[in-house]
Amino acid sequence: MVRYRNNLPQLADKIFLTDGGLETTLIFYEGFDLPDFAAFHLLTDPQGYQALDNYYRIYAALAQKYAVGMILESPTWRANADWGARLGYSASTLAAVNRKAIKLLEEIRQAFETEKSQMVISGCIGPRGDGYSPTNLMSVAEAADYHLAQIRTFSETSADMVAAITMNYVEEAIGITQAAQSLGMPVAISFTVETDGRLPTGQTLQDVIHAVDQATDSTPVYYMINCAHPTHFETILNSGEPWLARIRGLRANASTKSHAELNESPEIDMGDPKELGRQHRQLLQKLKHVTVLGGCCGTDHRHVDEIFQACFMA
Repeated sequence: MVRYRNNLPQLADKIFLTDGGLETTLIFYEGFDLPDFAAFHLLTDPQGYQALDNYYRIYAALAQKYAVGMILESPTWRANADWGARLGYSASTLAAVNRKAIKLLEEIRQAFETEKSQMVISGCIGPRGDGYSPTNLMSVAEAADYHLAQIRTFSETSADMVAAITMNYVEEAIGITQAAQSLGMPVAISFTVETDGRLPTGQTLQDVIHAVDQATDSTPVYYMINCAHPTHFETILNSGEPWLARIRGLRANASTKSHAELNESPEIDMGDPKELGRQHRQLLQKLKHVTVLGGCCGTDHRHVDEIFQACFMA
């Protein structure tokens, strides 16, 4: 049953926790083989399903610990047509696994949600191409058409919203926004940046947020930054600039390495969880409207715990 689609509680300045680096946790900490970083594929295997269930329960318990809400982000970042086809999924079996992902999160919400820990279910959408490098660039219309099927599937479930994670060029972000808008689904857009604070295309974060808002009448419910270390983007955040109010979520990497360096690394770089927590506390001095905090590559529940300790318990 849809619970928050028409009234997302994270928009009311309540603090929400979300998870860390799902794929890197499963690969490097849990020992799973994830071809193409496709965590959704584990939903088809009992052992994999249990691993995902355990993963979300750890974060749900953390949300209860801090008496904050939680964004339950589905493990479907790769569950779109091109990536699914590489693993043998048809359109129908891909839709089925997207629905199964939301069903898993329904079970987590039923087990853990309390009055103080509201739990929003979000259908995660990933880029058509590589998350680190914009390849085979689509037009806005092409992107809307490409991502419509996955968003439609989510709209027919209990998902409260969709979130486009690790967007690296503006046309795809606009297309996803338009597709979500056509189906009445709230949508958050999360951009990734390089070590210079710019998108891989060279565009500034400020410019792409403005471009999406201008093209869609400010349809995204908010924007996020993910898959970059705080040191990569802290210098572009000038306190008081109006566009910063559109950023409500942070999902940073544990490592200071560039995307290229992370791609080539055979081992995980978990960075310094305590330092990451302190860096988030500093970021919140500039990003006054952030209500969603989690992690991305290399992070796990320990990093998210340190972020909440530093930001809200220090």
